[in-house]
Amino acid sequence: MARRPLVAGNWKMNGLLASVAELQKIAAGAEKLANVDVMVCPPATLLAGFAAAARGSRVAIGAQDCHARPAGAFTGDISAEMLKDAGAQAVIVGHSERRHYHGETDPMVRDKALAARRAGLLAIVCVGETQAERDAGHARAVVRMQLDGSLPDGTPDFTIAYEPVWAIGSGLTPTAGDVADMHGFIRQMLSARYGEAAQQTRILYGGSVKPSNAAELLAVDNVDGALVGGASLKADEFLPIARVYG
Repeated sequence: MARRPLVAGNWKMNGLLASVAELQKIAAGAEKLANVDVMVCPPATLLAGFAAAARGSRVAIGAQDCHARPAGAFTGDISAEMLKDAGAQAVIVGHSERRHYHGETDPMVRDKALAARRAGLLAIVCVGETQAERDAGHARAVVRMQLDGSLPDGTPDFTIAYEPVWAIGSGLTPTAGDVADMHGFIRQMLSARYGEAAQQTRILYGGSVKPSNAAELLAVDNVDGALVGGASLKADEFLPIARVYG
């Protein structure tokens, strides 16, 4: 079953109001990309402005996190409903930086994925092992545990992003064989839990994706696109990654 690829940019804690100019460059370049979905996930301060600027273009706008509850006394947090209201179409949940720096557990990630579903957003659920876990031979076990605990039941209406923690921002990248092995394993886990419907679920690769390695990584079986970090901040680095799909 053909899955339409997605190349999403996670801007993390980067970008000011003037950054809309870079988004406009990305949107202009994306007009020529008919075979891939393109998404930019800016910080929350830029969400509404980016959504307005991208309206009518091929670029979707996503958020980087959400609270599990729709509203309440949660100072500093933002609900999935608020993200939807600001113009978001998706939200990243369970990124390794949230898990590490904010102590997010698998059940917390699952609740956020459910919140995204409730609000009508696509949840991009992140999983991935550390270097120590891989060196100890536990990479599959770690990813299995994260999938089991982080994914909601029912329809697999989410996207998975496999991001080996040791490759994020390090310049290190798994081999194509490593990526094929893990993505194939994730597909097996999804199929065992969700049946035939899991064939529609996209599995993105993330972790030091850049123009120089994108073609090799995105050609791997069961890689349905990329979640791009630093290289997504500039149109001249981000667009060549999406152009792999023509």
